[in-house]
Amino acid sequence: MSQQITRTDSSVSAPPPTTRHFTVLLSATRKGARLARLLATERLRAWGLPHDTAALVIAELAANAALHGRVPGRNFRITLVVTANGPTATLRIEVRDPRTERLPTVRRRGETNGESGHGLLLVEQLADRWGVVPELICKTVWAELTLPL
Repeated sequence: MSQQITRTDSSVSAPPPTTRHFTVLLSATRKGARLARLLATERLRAWGLPHDTAALVIAELAANAALHGRVPGRNFRITLVVTANGPTATLRIEVRDPRTERLPTVRRRGETNGESGHGLLLVEQLADRWGVVPELICKTVWAELTLPL
């Protein structure tokens, strides 16, 4: 006669999170920024995830990398990481460019000094979280969105 053993440890019974990863290196041009949006959106579509909001965030971050993060002869990289656990998933969008001395800043409505930074208002409104990680030879601007599955 065999005995059945049941574990009651809840950390063992929970399914592990599912992770998907996509990364691509692109030229720091307007065409490269457009291609980043198209490739990333297509990847999200292929994974069966909602992509409309993500496409706007990706477009803004990629355009910023091509316009403000450009260093001649250097590319930018876009990375998508999706971690699914339960009924939702977290999409992390990372855009890495070589321009370490130009960190992104958000311009509030009514601020008239400068023509840049207004697009990050869109990122701030659409993303659940966003930020920048300055590194020695590059910087990574990231945004996270919670997506329904």
